[in-house]
Amino acid sequence: MCQMRRAFCAAFLFAVLSLSFGYAAEPIPEIGPTGPVETIQEGFAFTEGPAWDGKGNLYFSDIPNARIHRLDPQGKVSTFTDKSGHSNGLMFNAAGELVACEMDGQVVAWNVDTGARRVLADKYNGARFNAPNDLVIDQQGGIYFTDPHYRAPEPLPQGMRSVYYIAPDGTVTRVVEELPAPNGILLSLDEKTLYVLPSEDTQMRAYAVQSPGKLGPERIFCRVKQAKPDGNGGSDGATLDELGNLYLTTALGVQVVSPDGELLGIIEVPQHPANVTFGGQDMKTLYVTARTGLYAIPMEVTGHRYGAE
Repeated sequence: MCQMRRAFCAAFLFAVLSLSFGYAAEPIPEIGPTGPVETIQEGFAFTEGPAWDGKGNLYFSDIPNARIHRLDPQGKVSTFTDKSGHSNGLMFNAAGELVACEMDGQVVAWNVDTGARRVLADKYNGARFNAPNDLVIDQQGGIYFTDPHYRAPEPLPQGMRSVYYIAPDGTVTRVVEELPAPNGILLSLDEKTLYVLPSEDTQMRAYAVQSPGKLGPERIFCRVKQAKPDGNGGSDGATLDELGNLYLTTALGVQVVSPDGELLGIIEVPQHPANVTFGGQDMKTLYVTARTGLYAIPMEVTGHRYGAE
């Protein structure tokens, strides 16, 4: 009886807080949220690429302003660099470097202590990349990244919108060819599946990872829910939790999808979300970059961290 009463009180409190803040979606069982959305800061040009460093800091991109910002443990936002190459997706590697997809045509790694920047890859078959967008780092230290057309020169330097893999030795291979604006990219918990999320298609792709940088045939993993029945918009950025659920940013909010491709629920945020990651001391805070703002959402589930273990 006491347990039922506590559960009822928690649900009632969440409903009251959610209604007060304007977000009344029911929490997803065993996932969350456990409270309302917190606005960290607004007033940016276009936020993207949130990345948790494991030490209490969150980094994120402001693409049009060519900046990477840092949110410190005290909740203060500062500028890490104002020469980001129009960085988009960010992720920390095992060496503690901040790896960034620069839409100006390269993938780089930043030493966040010294501010030193080194180029990991800037071309394939002798031509620059279109505009690297988002990335995921595997346990070997290899980097999968998407290369659509956003902010790219015309005609496209690569002639197609693709997915690439940078091996630990620096070798670059094209692992997926033409897709309708490949954007977000994730690995499953066991890293046996690579997910690629097109922005111009509702169908999320999946590929068996046969070995690092070598993929099997394409299959459709799921179809994201649309605001309009005839819509063709897909997903942008994404992250993963400890249960293997995917968090896909869409026009309707953050769509939470099970490892089987089932839609579990949608987490609403104040603006159209672009990307998302877990952070916080217990990895139970969902950070969302959404247009001009950065938001934090308390969760029941723990998030997964790539590449940094």
